Amino acid sequence: MNGRTVLERFPAGGPRGSWPAEEFAQARRLEGQPAEVVMDLASDMFLVVVRRGDAAGDATA
Repeated sequence: MNGRTVLERFPAGGPRGSWPAEEFAQARRLEGQPAEVVMDLASDMFLVVVRRGDAAGDATA
């Protein structure tokens, strides 16, 4: 993903009614990070990302 830093990865097949990636992203937004959730189809994972330059660090995964 060019220009983005991955903060966390979550499996797409989570329990029904559970949105752990969205909850994690919301918590990061409350901390001031402009986090968003994107789907990585190749790995079947939800990624919580921030655009590069917006993250506190640059721990690209």
